[in-house]
Amino acid sequence: MSGRKAKDTAGIAVSDLSDAEASAELARLSDLIARADTAYHADDAPILDDATYDALRRRNTAIETRFPELAHGDGPSERVGAAPVEAFGKIRHAKRMMSLANGFTNEDIAEFVTGIRRFLGLSMDAALAFTAEPKIDGLSLSLRYEDGKLIHAATRGDGETGEDVTANAREIADIPQSLGNAPALLEVRGEVYMAHDDFAALNARQAAQGGKTFANPRNAAAGSLRQLDSTITGARPLRFFAYAWGELSEPLAATQSAAVARLATLGFSVNPDMQRCAGLDEMLSTYARIEEQRATLGYDIDGVVYKLDDLALQDRLGYRSTTPRWALAHKFPAERAWTRLRAMEIQVGRTGALSPVARLDPVTVGGVVVSNATLHNEDYIAGRDSKGAPIREGRDIRSGDWVEIYRAGDVIPKIRDVDLSKRPEGSAPYAFPETCPECQSPAIREPGDSVRRCTGGLICPAQAVERLKHFVGRAAFDIEGLGAKQVEAFWRDGWIATPRDIFALADRFGPGQPRQLKNREGWGDTSAKKLFDAIDEKREIPLARFLFALGIRHVGETSAALLASHYGTWPDLRRAMTEAQDTDSPAYADLLSIDGVGPVMARALLAALKAEGDEIDALAACLTIEDAARPVSDSPVAGKTLVFTGSLERMTRAEAKARAEAMGAKVAGSVSAKTDLLIAGPGAGSKATKAAALGVEVMDEDGWLALIGAL
Repeated sequence: MSGRKAKDTAGIAVSDLSDAEASAELARLSDLIARADTAYHADDAPILDDATYDALRRRNTAIETRFPELAHGDGPSERVGAAPVEAFGKIRHAKRMMSLANGFTNEDIAEFVTGIRRFLGLSMDAALAFTAEPKIDGLSLSLRYEDGKLIHAATRGDGETGEDVTANAREIADIPQSLGNAPALLEVRGEVYMAHDDFAALNARQAAQGGKTFANPRNAAAGSLRQLDSTITGARPLRFFAYAWGELSEPLAATQSAAVARLATLGFSVNPDMQRCAGLDEMLSTYARIEEQRATLGYDIDGVVYKLDDLALQDRLGYRSTTPRWALAHKFPAERAWTRLRAMEIQVGRTGALSPVARLDPVTVGGVVVSNATLHNEDYIAGRDSKGAPIREGRDIRSGDWVEIYRAGDVIPKIRDVDLSKRPEGSAPYAFPETCPECQSPAIREPGDSVRRCTGGLICPAQAVERLKHFVGRAAFDIEGLGAKQVEAFWRDGWIATPRDIFALADRFGPGQPRQLKNREGWGDTSAKKLFDAIDEKREIPLARFLFALGIRHVGETSAALLASHYGTWPDLRRAMTEAQDTDSPAYADLLSIDGVGPVMARALLAALKAEGDEIDALAACLTIEDAARPVSDSPVAGKTLVFTGSLERMTRAEAKARAEAMGAKVAGSVSAKTDLLIAGPGAGSKATKAAALGVEVMDEDGWLALIGAL
C-alpha cells in the first residue's frame, strides 16, 4: 500500500463508469464545483477557468444523464451560485434565481429544441420561436422596484438568498433609480459587467496607485460591485444589461422578446445583439454570427443563450431543480493543444475497474496547465470503439507519442488525435495489463464490458480503501476530519478495515489505550477529540444516506432515496430484502415496482445484502438509522403512489409525472398492491387490467386533472 496513488475516477470515460464509480465521481465533482462556486461567486477569485468549470459541470450532467438514479439533492445540478458572504446583509429572493443548462454542440441544441417539443407534446414541424443573445460573463444581479422606485438590489448568492448590494447598485449609471409606467412590483434581473476598455483603464489606474489589479473583467466587475464602501463601486466603470425578471405584479408582455423590449422602454440597457429566431437553423446561424463577432463586442461573453419566446409555453415547461427547461446556454468550445505523452499509468477503482491515464508534458489548454488526460479503456488506446470499429482512423496511442489534447465537455482533458509523423522509432503498442497492479489478482474483462476489472475484491488495497473513502464521503456519512488522506493512513496502519471499525476508533485508540490517536504524527489531544466527536455525531444518519454509504454497485444517491422512501425504515427494508431473495416472491415484485429500480439494481442490492449481510447488520447496530421522511403536502395526491398508462391527451407523460411529483406523489412504473391510483389514457392495457384485479382506483385523464385542480 505504501506509495499507492489514490484512484482518480476522473480518468474514466462516463460511458465506462460503473454505478458505484459514477456515484463516487459525482461526490468528487460536487466538492470541486462547490469550491469553485465559492471562489467565483463569493470570493471573486476564481480557481478554475471557464472551460474547466464548464467541463466539470458537463461531466456531472453527463454522469447524471447516464445514471439518473445517482443524481442527488446536494449535487451541482441542485445548486446555484454560492452562499452569500456574511459581511453583506442578506436578501431572500421572492422568486428563485436559477442557473442555465449548457449545450456544447449543434446536436445538443437540436436535442434541446426536440426535448421541448417532446415535453409539450408538439409535432416536430410545429412552429417554435426562440430568442438568442450573447451570454455575458459578469455577475448576476436582481433589482426590485415597488411603485417605480428601486427598493433593493441583491446578488444571486445561492439562488435562494443573495447579498444586499443596494447602495452599490445605485452607483451604476445603467441602473435606473426610478421607473415610469412600470408594473407596481417589478424585479429586473441581468448582468453587471465591465467593458474591455474600461477594464484596461481600471487596471492601469490600480497599478499606478500601487493597488490590486484584476485578472479579467469579470473579476473586476464582481469585486467592484461587492465593495463594502459604495464610493469605491461608484468610481468603477460598471455596466448592466437587463434580460430577465423575477416577481411581477402583472406580465410585461406575452413573449420573451417583447418583455425585453418593454424593459428597454423603461430605461434599462438591453443587449442590441439579441435576436428572435424562427427555429433551429436561425438559432445556430445567430450563434455562428455572435461567435465570429466575439472579439469585437467590447465585453466578455462565453456563449449564446437561447430562450423559448412564448412565455405561456415557458410556464408549461417549468423548471428542473436549478435550471429552466425552456432555456439553454450554448457555450463556445474550449481550446486544443499538442504535447508529448510520456507514460501511461493504470489506476484501480473501488469496484476494481482498471483505468488508464496519460501522463503528459505540461501544456496550457484553455488557460489551464494540463499534465494528465484520460485514456478511457484498452479499446480506446488501441484505436477502436467498444464494437471494434476504428476511431482516429485506427491510430493507436503509445508512450512517447505526440498527441492532441482537448478539454471541452469533460472534467479532465482527452486525447483527440495522434501525430504518427512524430512517433518515436521502435515504439511498441501498449500492452494493457491482465493482472491488477495493486494486488496482482487476475483482471478480467467480461463479455460486453468495456472495462477490465480486478477480481481481488477487498483483498485488493485499492478497492478496500476506496470503499472506505466512499463511506466517509460528503454524500455519505460526511465525517469531518476523516478524509481520504486519513482513511488511507488508518487503513495502512491496520486501524480500520471495514466501515464498522470507524465507530470503534475511540474505544481502540482513545484515552487510556496503549496506542492513542493523539500520539500519531499530525494529531494531538484537541484534533483527536474533534475526530471522535465528529464520528459520534454521525452515529445518527438518515436511511437514504446509510444505504448510499454502503457502496453497493448500482445503488446511487437517487436510488437510495427511492428505496428509503418506499420502505420507510431500515428494519422494514432489511426484512423485505431477505424475503426478496426469492425472486418469485411478492417482495421481489414489490422491489421491482419502484420507479427507477430495475433488475440490475435489484440483483446488485440483494447480492450485497446476502454476501455482506452480517457485516452490514453489525454496522447498523452501531447506529441510529432515521426513518425516511414522508411527503408533507396538502395536495390530494401527497404521499400516494401513482401510475400513468396509456396515451395522455392534455399533457405529456413527462409533464404529468413532473406535476404529480411536485405535489408530493410518488410515480411508479408498474402497478402493485401499493399503488393508490392509476391514471389511464386511451390504449391502457395490462396495467389497467392488473389494477382492476388488485382493486386499485382507476381514473381517466379528465378525472386526474379535476383531482389536482388543473381543469
